[in-house]
Amino acid sequence: MYRQLVNSNDRAVERGMARQMLDPENRYYGGTIDPYTGVAWVNHTTGTPTDMCYWGAALSNPDSIYYRDEALLDRLLLATEFVLRLQHEDGSISPGWTNYHSPPDTAFVVVGYSQLYQLLVKQEWAPLEPVLNNIRLFLERTIPVMLTGGCHTPNHRWVLCAALGFLHDIFGLEEAVQRAEQWLAEGMDITPDGEWTERSNGIYSAVSDIMLIHAARLLNRPELLEPVRLNLRMMVYLVHPTGEIVTDYSGRQDLGSVHDLSPYYLPYAILARLDEDPLFAGMAAWAGDTLNDPGVCSVNTLVRLLLEPELQQMSGSQDVLPEQYEVILNEHFVRASYLAQMEAVGHHGRISHSRMHTDFGAPVARIRDGETSVTVMTEVPPFFALRHGKVRLLAVQLASYFNPGYIPMQDMTRLPQGYRLTGEQKKGYYDPIPANELPETASSDISPWYLLPHQSRRHTHEQTFRVGAEVLHTENGWTMHLTGEEPEDIMMQLSFVFGSEGELTYEDGTETSDGHHLWSSGNLRYTCGEDWIEICGGEAGHLAPSVREAKLPDKCKVVLVNFMTPFDKTIYISLSPSMAKKLQDQ
Repeated sequence: MYRQLVNSNDRAVERGMARQMLDPENRYYGGTIDPYTGVAWVNHTTGTPTDMCYWGAALSNPDSIYYRDEALLDRLLLATEFVLRLQHEDGSISPGWTNYHSPPDTAFVVVGYSQLYQLLVKQEWAPLEPVLNNIRLFLERTIPVMLTGGCHTPNHRWVLCAALGFLHDIFGLEEAVQRAEQWLAEGMDITPDGEWTERSNGIYSAVSDIMLIHAARLLNRPELLEPVRLNLRMMVYLVHPTGEIVTDYSGRQDLGSVHDLSPYYLPYAILARLDEDPLFAGMAAWAGDTLNDPGVCSVNTLVRLLLEPELQQMSGSQDVLPEQYEVILNEHFVRASYLAQMEAVGHHGRISHSRMHTDFGAPVARIRDGETSVTVMTEVPPFFALRHGKVRLLAVQLASYFNPGYIPMQDMTRLPQGYRLTGEQKKGYYDPIPANELPETASSDISPWYLLPHQSRRHTHEQTFRVGAEVLHTENGWTMHLTGEEPEDIMMQLSFVFGSEGELTYEDGTETSDGHHLWSSGNLRYTCGEDWIEICGGEAGHLAPSVREAKLPDKCKVVLVNFMTPFDKTIYISLSPSMAKKLQDQ
């Protein structure tokens, strides 16, 4: 894996050099142009610091074809000058996508830039001195914003702590430790089963893990490794057989997107070495198989391996990883108790530039049987997802016109052969505002709606809509028993979202103008390679091609089943024989 990383880093060096702006009259002189926007940025993902980490790793590594290459060193110096020019007077950077003068985005760069600086300092190569001076100057300029700056999201706090730890390490800055202690005093936002607030298995869980690993070491707080261990043990059950991360219920932008284990390589490898844990070593080996490049500035794997050469000798076997399991994550988490305390906090459920993440700790069932991987989930639009060999059933989700949009399931309980899910929605109307609570504008010529005290309106005619789903194992697959009664005559729509790569066939149905499939009756089959899934339970109870506020994904194959309340409906799912079963039959 180390050799592969060195080679991919050398290729990344070449790509970055080809994108570096070398026109002294250009505003981006010295920066590397982001191919997606045509702009050179100072951020930790698509920005110039990421290319600088590739270049620095190559210059420092005798195994690289660019080791101590003076032409590349000249390019790196130009890049450091560009970064200094784009750094704001307050020491912060603006990443480009949003978050201008952003302390947390500056912290991401500080974490990557600091490791690059530590690597280059070790080289004892005199021509590096101007580069080192510029990197150190950038880091020094960030100190005020790191000591005073705030955050938006839960994981930002741990990124800031890691950045403060690096500044303490490089500059001997005690104020950085004190600021980090203020963030850490807020406590760890993780369930006993290892789930972080944002439920972002594809991106931010790995961010929280590696940043707390840095903070634990740099701030001398080894207890910060405990939540990391919890999350890494949970992640063993949140990877499909192909290495794809389970993102079906994420609270962030990785929701439903394809992500692999590569961001978890460093957390698993570092803790496998520290704990001598074979399970972590096995997960590190699996994650290492997915590493196609060293990674972005803040989490560059090769830079870390050069700083900690012992990680280059990591060994682990995937044979220790479970291929047969059934678990409910957060099954015993007292989520309702925590939610009941929210009203007393005083924020009234409102937060700016972020979200409350009240789905934190909602139960999720994970079932693995060889090449079949199933997720049953709550508090998100899909309640079921399945991988079977090459077949990807990305989501099964229920929508209605009651409170237009998807109906998230809120509760999950075990059944002998599966799970019972329930969801409830309420919707009502509002009385006139009492006369003694009306503002003066109500009796003037103009009475704006937004100046009325709507909180004073009494609720009337509230309706409650309850749905249930029993998701059960069968010998050949799964069944879904869906129920819903009152109010009557609600238009319902069940959607099956498949990957675009397979072939879809069905006996009776039509295609909508959006390219979706209204499935009326008979059997439906989705095939990918030698693997297939067959579903029975189509219906055409109404003709609406979609439900308002229930957005369906692009670049997928979507099958829709329409019915009305009351409903008592069963969907049958059959799976093709697994490869092991095929071999057994032969």
